[in-house]
Amino acid sequence: MERNEIKTFLPHREPMLLVDDVVLEGDTAIGHYHVTGEEFFLKGHFPGNPVVPGVILCEMLGQCSCILVKEELLGRTPFYSGFDGIRFKHPVRPGDTFTVEGKIANRRGLVFFIDAKGTVDGKLCVKGQLIITLVDNTSL
Repeated sequence: MERNEIKTFLPHREPMLLVDDVVLEGDTAIGHYHVTGEEFFLKGHFPGNPVVPGVILCEMLGQCSCILVKEELLGRTPFYSGFDGIRFKHPVRPGDTFTVEGKIANRRGLVFFIDAKGTVDGKLCVKGQLIITLVDNTSL
């Protein structure tokens, strides 16, 4: 699934659409985002030594992982309800292709507990559990 198809499910748009492609392999979403170096969040983080902020890495994990429930996203917006055990292991920099793997660990109604990790060239950069709640657009 490429960006245009991803946009049919996710409400995010540029500059906050942070997934280039996603495939579903069984119960796992695998997606990528290529960091060009031109992203708004790199301009001040940090001059001369750009590093993707941890909160942006979490956003990339979440956007990719939401494709696991793509059919349930129609008419709904995904919101973070929490994070559990998020750990940052290695920086992500311009030129890197960040690979996300997400898998639903548990579900309670429209609340999803997703185990996710992000790597660059097989090296672990971030891992942890995301808690995402789908909210009806009519409730917003």
